[in-house]
Amino acid sequence: MLEQHYLTSLFEPKSVAVIGASERENSVGAILFHNILESGYKGRLYPINPRHETVLGVPAFKSIEEIGARVELAVIATRPQLVPAIVEQCGRSGVKNVIVITSGFSESGHSGAALERKMLEIARSYNVRVLGPNCLGIIRPELGLNATFARVDAMPGNLALVSQSGAMCSSVLDWAKSNRVGFSTVISLGGTADVDFGEILDYLIYDNRTHYILLYVEGIRNARRFMSALRSAARIKPIILLKAGRHAAGSAAVQTHSGMVAGSDIVFDAAVRRAGVVRVKNVGQLFYASKALASKFRPQGKRLAIITNGGGPGAMAADRAGDLDIPLAELSLATTQALNAAMPANWSHSNPIDIGGDATPERYRDAILAVAQDAEVDGMLVMLSPQAMTQPMEVAKAVIAVSDQTSKAMLTCWMGEEQVAEARLSLEEASIPAFRMPETAVELYHHISTYYRNQKLLLQTPEPTSRKQRQETEGAKMLIEAVLQERRKVLSEMESKAILRAFRVPVAQTMVARTPTEALLLAEQIGFPIAMKVDSPDLVTKSDAGGVRLNLTNALAVRNAYHDIIETVQKKRPHARINGVSIEPYLDRPHGRELMVGVVRDPIFGPVITFGAGGAEVEIFSDRAVALPPLNGFLAQDLIRSTRASKLLGEFRNMPPVNMDALEEVLLNISEMVCELPWLQELDLNPLIVDENGAIAADARIVIDYMPPSGDRYSHMAIHPYPVHLIQDWQLPDGRTVTIRPIRPEDAELEQDFVKRMSDESKYYRFMDTLRELTQAMLVRFTQIDYDREMALVATMRGDDGKDIEIGVARYVTNPDGESVEFALAIADDWQKHGIGRKLMTALIDCARAKGYRTVVGDVLSLNSKMFRLMTSLGFTIHPHPEDPAVKRVVKPLLS
Repeated sequence: MLEQHYLTSLFEPKSVAVIGASERENSVGAILFHNILESGYKGRLYPINPRHETVLGVPAFKSIEEIGARVELAVIATRPQLVPAIVEQCGRSGVKNVIVITSGFSESGHSGAALERKMLEIARSYNVRVLGPNCLGIIRPELGLNATFARVDAMPGNLALVSQSGAMCSSVLDWAKSNRVGFSTVISLGGTADVDFGEILDYLIYDNRTHYILLYVEGIRNARRFMSALRSAARIKPIILLKAGRHAAGSAAVQTHSGMVAGSDIVFDAAVRRAGVVRVKNVGQLFYASKALASKFRPQGKRLAIITNGGGPGAMAADRAGDLDIPLAELSLATTQALNAAMPANWSHSNPIDIGGDATPERYRDAILAVAQDAEVDGMLVMLSPQAMTQPMEVAKAVIAVSDQTSKAMLTCWMGEEQVAEARLSLEEASIPAFRMPETAVELYHHISTYYRNQKLLLQTPEPTSRKQRQETEGAKMLIEAVLQERRKVLSEMESKAILRAFRVPVAQTMVARTPTEALLLAEQIGFPIAMKVDSPDLVTKSDAGGVRLNLTNALAVRNAYHDIIETVQKKRPHARINGVSIEPYLDRPHGRELMVGVVRDPIFGPVITFGAGGAEVEIFSDRAVALPPLNGFLAQDLIRSTRASKLLGEFRNMPPVNMDALEEVLLNISEMVCELPWLQELDLNPLIVDENGAIAADARIVIDYMPPSGDRYSHMAIHPYPVHLIQDWQLPDGRTVTIRPIRPEDAELEQDFVKRMSDESKYYRFMDTLRELTQAMLVRFTQIDYDREMALVATMRGDDGKDIEIGVARYVTNPDGESVEFALAIADDWQKHGIGRKLMTALIDCARAKGYRTVVGDVLSLNSKMFRLMTSLGFTIHPHPEDPAVKRVVKPLLS
């Protein structure tokens, strides 16, 4: 596998043609071509305009086909009706990348959408990649390339800005110039008709100039690709994201502007948290967060200590912390004693730590050192308000000096302007975040502490809770298929609970009576007391329709309740279909907490799991948190902690704490249901009653729908779970067992050790380089993969010390055509000639075939005769490499 990304020629072109270049004042073509000239582009530049001999002094061509030299990038700024024909000319001329600046496509209605489809059909027939349409363009400061029609250029730096809005790009660039912020890359996506966030994030992983990534998002077309690339990039480079469409009005504006559905904001928020990304709400926060990440500001938790020389500013900071659920740290006894010894007697004796309006630089230093020793403190906000006795610059110098003596994260707020501006600049130059207002400082602390918390979510690689298909699971699938054959989508309560039982979710036994006599018989069979509920596919909340009776203790009460339920529901909901009345045990749980667990389908991200307070008032309290499946224990706990209901699950009002293990188990089993049942559209467990003895679902409702067949069993999910079904054991002739399985993030140490043990020759054949060990970026990329678009299978054996060792690895990544994959294979030197390579490649080829790929290709050094023998035996054919004579390309078609 070669390390250069396939979009390199799009974003680092050696030659550019501007189609529609012009000298007409204020036209897009004129500004665009002028910007490229003025930015000092180092490559070859060709203006295309049939009406001009020259454009701004540069010889012009009538069409791209007249140039007669290779052009890597064409930038199109013409009328939309001309674009499809121009893209075809580019394809015939060998141009592989175009940027369509022009608007008037999908965002403008049906005719524009048809024009966009025609443009894409032509582009794909020539393997031309399209950025846009309706975009601002790109800027690469290090290359001297400003291929935009923005009125402002970008300074060189290490931030990459990727935006769906050209106007937002211009605003950010203007802000950045006045704040001396530089960029490695600026990319305006526009309508994302072809090249989208996913591929651009892939490219930025490879871009050595980019250290941090800023995203402005309006909508997502392909959630799986977006999440896959976002998670891959966030493992290597911090990502800060700003999204429009958080509320209904914003969502409507997004659809008008970009032609995309925004989806649920709470689901989007859960998705980016899971991807290890920090989300901000405005442009200022975007840059404050990026500057903080670039500094040494690394809060490892949320508990904040505020050190201030004014009670009012400290209270303002504390209030904003409360708004954002940032807990103020409880100072330990040792810290309080240290502060008592160093501070005047009238210090606040609590957090915020008010050290007095006459605080000296030495007093600030002593307070910081005392607080920094407190294990209960994760970060410090040091504040200064200019008072008569205050020395802003001297205090700043003391803070800078003491910052090297503590590992605690620290940010500052020097309030005011003229008296403190120089001191604030000194703090920033020392890489200590400095702000004018306490609210802004606290918001930054919230964002960065959230970022490090989200990074822990990113590292989770959940797998289905069971490693083998059980008969009960197959039974659940058969039940769903039977219901769909009856052209029903809403399962009865009995059917819903049967599905839940198949996935080990504890449910109350339920049977349906269709007459009062059946109700009496079932009640006697179940045993009193019982609960009775109307059985209707049309009622989501049965109690609202008067369809629930609880704690019935005798036969007469059952008979009366049956008639009463039917009559009440018919009166309140005359159009509701009534199948009968369900009979189940009355759950008398005096210490029970009523919760809600659900599954809903987001139009962008697919199934999501919801959790919160339950019971009849669930909609009133609106206490809900969501998470993208699959879940593991860590993610289930995070979902629970994200709700207000979690505060009621411990010891509360003389009630013992609930059985948290049982609650987590329910969430994990629901997650497995979501993974294994693509038909699942809605699930509602309300109430789920949890107490010290366990959890049980008193009521359940499931809605299903038809799903088109797919080669990927997890195609309905935005995040691909760990593919347990690919694990296999293989016995060698000498009796030793080799395990072949997909790689996991925890395998980083195994992978690094494996590469270190390889001989120089093996390293050269695998990496086409003589590297000593994998870089951190390579290690992350190799072990933290997305199983949807790539696969890495490792062969491991148990060593003499009882620990696993890696003896081989085979991997593939999806090529840009979406139909082929490129593979790489490496076997430990002392394990060659044992059949490990053949076994790994066979398993890898089977994975690619199951995913529906049509071809497996690989690049092999011409000297690697052993690899050629293996490839030939596996059915590969050997071809010359199109670009490198020292390399051969091996190809194997995959027949279904």
